[in-house]
Amino acid sequence: MSEYDYDLFVIGAGSGGTRAARVSASYGAKVAVAEEYRVGGTCVIRGCVPKKMLVYGSHFSEDLEDGKNFGWTWENAKFDWTKLRDHILSDVDRLNSAYTQTLNNHDVEIILERAEIVGPHEVKLASGKTVTAKYILVAVGAWPDVAEFPGSEHMLTSNEMFHLEKLPETVIISGGGYIANEFAGIFNGLGSEVFVVNRSDVILRGYDESLRDRLLQIAMTKGINYKFNCTFDKIEKREDGALDVYMDGKPAMRADVVLAATGRRPKIDGLGLENAGVETNEKGAIKVDEYSRTNVDSIYAVGDVTDRVQLTPVAIREGQAFADTVFNDTPRTVDYSCIPSAVFSQPPIASVGLTEGEARTKYGNIKVYSSDFRAMRNAFADRPERSLYKMIVEATSEKILGLHMIGPDAPEILQAAAVAVKAGLTKQAFDDTVALHPSMAEELVLFK
Repeated sequence: MSEYDYDLFVIGAGSGGTRAARVSASYGAKVAVAEEYRVGGTCVIRGCVPKKMLVYGSHFSEDLEDGKNFGWTWENAKFDWTKLRDHILSDVDRLNSAYTQTLNNHDVEIILERAEIVGPHEVKLASGKTVTAKYILVAVGAWPDVAEFPGSEHMLTSNEMFHLEKLPETVIISGGGYIANEFAGIFNGLGSEVFVVNRSDVILRGYDESLRDRLLQIAMTKGINYKFNCTFDKIEKREDGALDVYMDGKPAMRADVVLAATGRRPKIDGLGLENAGVETNEKGAIKVDEYSRTNVDSIYAVGDVTDRVQLTPVAIREGQAFADTVFNDTPRTVDYSCIPSAVFSQPPIASVGLTEGEARTKYGNIKVYSSDFRAMRNAFADRPERSLYKMIVEATSEKILGLHMIGPDAPEILQAAAVAVKAGLTKQAFDDTVALHPSMAEELVLFK
């Protein structure tokens, strides 16, 4: 009989935690997962999945307009925020049930309570019950970070944007990252007046500069307003629920919603890491080694609560590697190079590998190939926005160092192309591939 209640106790049923729990159980481990809210995690419940549904919904304003040049006519078209919102929330319910069923099918015990670490092998549940485990895996993710200033309590975060009672007339978004630019595109497309307020003059830091500039140009053409090098002074709430927003010492702007989208921080508050002596870094992220192990041998951590790459597919890979290492005697690590990423702005951005600036710094001698074009659909619809594809290669070998794209369906196209970059192929491999015409993707094999 085991000296512990469980072989593995997972705190957090998000993407990384559920993968680790399910696979560990399939290897014969006795596993329990504690989750204080819903099974599925940020991405599924209150993040990228419902947000992508909003992106789809917001596109129809342009699609309906573009349809006129394709022979379609719509009369009295109107948008119903409540219908879209409720349908999205219903789909989230479905996904929550699907994730729950998957864990149940693998005999993983689900405990819908908050859990706190009280020792290297011990966890205390909100109900007061204490359980023990040979291994503890922390997979609680991250949480929106909200700046503190007078009235900042009136700001919403991405968590609440899926539950708005009505479509706001005016939205002010604080931040310049992917969350800020995605919600800016969403609410602009749905008909709201949108202001993006950024404390610097750079959006989407870390993405290729040419693509950032192109998105800014297109977004402003669509009517999104940007305020750069701007900070909040205070927010006051009116009796009617509207907000007066004061920035840079100027008169108040009225807004229905102010969204804080200035980043996320590891969700370690009240987790009890100090009780077991688990170390964190200066940003509150749990320090782990290449096998996701903390400085305490029995405690591991995966996903956004660590100081690695904060992306859902990465958390899933880390959860899989953890289970293989600890419960299948097959030590595995995650390769963090050439991870593709996307911004579901309008139009979307997709990227893999080094940006032009990064490549010049690291390699010095590089070549940059680009294609600046108007997608066929946009040309026919008389929509002026242009797409931009870039390929960064090492000058001597012509090994591809990075691919960067902005344009319709860029993430869908890049997912396949990222395989070639990860495999270390050269530009010649693309040159040798016959184009698929007519398509936007053919630009990748026509670079000159």
